[in-house]
Amino acid sequence: MTLLRNPVIRGFAPDPSLVRVGDWYYVATSSFEWFPTIPLHRSRDLAHWEYAGHVRGAVPGDSLAGVPDSGGVWAPSLSWDGERFWVTYSVVRSVGTPYFDLDTYVSTATDVAGKWTAPRRVASHGFDPALFHEEGRLWLLNLQNDPRPGGRRFAGIVMTELDRETLVPIGGTHLLLQHDRLIEGPKLLRRDGWYYLVLAEGGTGWEHGVRVARSRALTGPYELDDRPLLTTRDDPEVPLQKAGHGELVETADGQWLLSHLTARPLRTPHGPRCTLGRETAIQRVVWDAEGWPRLAHGGRHPAVEVDVPTRPWEPELPSLSAQLDWPWSTLREYPDPSWADTTSRPGWIRLRGRHGPESRWGQSLLAQRITEHRAEAEVTVDARPRSFTQAAGLVLRYDSEAYLSLDVTWAEPEGEPQRGQQWRGGGRTVLSLVERDEEGARQVAVVDVAEAPVMLGVTIDGADARFWYLRDGVRAPIGPPLDFSRLSDDYGTRLRFTGAMAGIHARDLVDASFTADFHGFRLVSRA
Repeated sequence: MTLLRNPVIRGFAPDPSLVRVGDWYYVATSSFEWFPTIPLHRSRDLAHWEYAGHVRGAVPGDSLAGVPDSGGVWAPSLSWDGERFWVTYSVVRSVGTPYFDLDTYVSTATDVAGKWTAPRRVASHGFDPALFHEEGRLWLLNLQNDPRPGGRRFAGIVMTELDRETLVPIGGTHLLLQHDRLIEGPKLLRRDGWYYLVLAEGGTGWEHGVRVARSRALTGPYELDDRPLLTTRDDPEVPLQKAGHGELVETADGQWLLSHLTARPLRTPHGPRCTLGRETAIQRVVWDAEGWPRLAHGGRHPAVEVDVPTRPWEPELPSLSAQLDWPWSTLREYPDPSWADTTSRPGWIRLRGRHGPESRWGQSLLAQRITEHRAEAEVTVDARPRSFTQAAGLVLRYDSEAYLSLDVTWAEPEGEPQRGQQWRGGGRTVLSLVERDEEGARQVAVVDVAEAPVMLGVTIDGADARFWYLRDGVRAPIGPPLDFSRLSDDYGTRLRFTGAMAGIHARDLVDASFTADFHGFRLVSRA
């Protein structure tokens, strides 16, 4: 047996879809507006996981330009038919409206690391699709959405058979189950003559859970278990909250596992906030005398420590790469040498400034996931801005309405107002600390600096983020501690589904010619 500690994939890694192929376990997670699309991890022992690639090309044209925050690629479902990996997912282009304006796609690969086939659009009833393979047949499951006035946005679970080669629907669509409580994220399996629907229940926040229904016939009717398999909605003190969106997988020796999402909230004066986003966890499952799945440790709450039936395994250390690969992520597109250059100055990353930090289009930003409540990031920035429209620096980001940034930029001579007079010459190079929330952006502090390279850093301790810069070899704080908990799923009024990231960015709002060089970026998260 191996002891795992949840979450097993830490930081922004929601909606896990778990599949076993031989001795390997694979997990696909949501990427939303971030690239690479659909990150994939693998493990032999379920406790230690390594990045295994991603579904490249999941978004037609490799662009999510214009999609809103927390839009993009939702809830991929990974499966294996004995010959190929399959993945299905939705690209959501509207958030917070009755119309999700989504397209559902299917892609396949013989190796999880790729090459994945070009995505093919299939019936797009709603988000969170899944595929069910049985005796050479292929079925697509989905939530159906009713956007009409008075309609239910979560109007039941439907299933459509697809031709395995063309993906064209065969026959009609079957309504499998409707329920008073919100249900979504269907996964289907067969065991002992029963078909089991594993469902996400209650929405992906504090009311989340996993509910199971079953039927003797594939197309139903399905009977709901009278209690949830997993939830934390009844106890806010459980350390792993928001537990839901599950998938059942059988091990090689006939035991059962449940993958699910979860979150580790910070306790703040404003209530619990999940700065790390939703993460991936695994539980052991047994079957009761009536044939229903139950958590092996009893009850309905997720366990932090779980014994799993595997031998301990250590993943290989990732090789150093000069490329902008994982763990780097970018917004709405892959990094491109036209704006993210690693060759012009060896050992440095050169970013060409483009849009500002609230753009849904061309942002020059590279970021990595923050995986613990205590973390530190630092980087050396070599930049020579000549206008307030140019800036480059270190950023903590959740989305376009939640970020903290410390940037090298230009400002008017001290004492002069902001009136765009940089064209007259003069001015000064400064460090500008800005915080952004739903009420807008505020400049928190300004400090003069020389034009030479400057090291910038931030220390995160729970809900506090303290920015600093290196002055005469000593870390000099800049501004007061800022509220890092605003960079969370739970701050504000909008739907938020991702997680906090730390990274580097540059902007040039006039002609996109300004460049900044970055060296020695380091992000360390501490449990």
